[in-house]
Amino acid sequence: MTRAEKEALRAVQPVLGRSESTLAALIPVRKSAAWWDLAQDERRQILEERSRHVSLGLRYLPAIARRLYHCRDMGEPFDFLTWFEYAKDDAKRFEELVAELRRSPEWEFVEREVDVRLAR
Repeated sequence: MTRAEKEALRAVQPVLGRSESTLAALIPVRKSAAWWDLAQDERRQILEERSRHVSLGLRYLPAIARRLYHCRDMGEPFDFLTWFEYAKDDAKRFEELVAELRRSPEWEFVEREVDVRLAR
């Protein structure tokens, strides 16, 4: 993530645990060896120039709060864990976000995904 992207996210990223966010999703993802064999600049090109990952996610903020955890070097079965929280009124928007991410060129490198949904 570039400094500008990080600052843009911080400007609109809501905190977790908002009272109106009664729905959540935990989505662990493991990328393929082909992904990790790419150089950092090649992965970045796929993420931003082709998939537009960060800018896509920004379109759904602040309605959908998220926290991303990197796990690749921790010996875990997944490379990333993403926790999302959103209000019932934003459930359709969350489904749109996930569908857009799954249609992106980046998703061709996803080897495994688990989609766990929760309600409070």
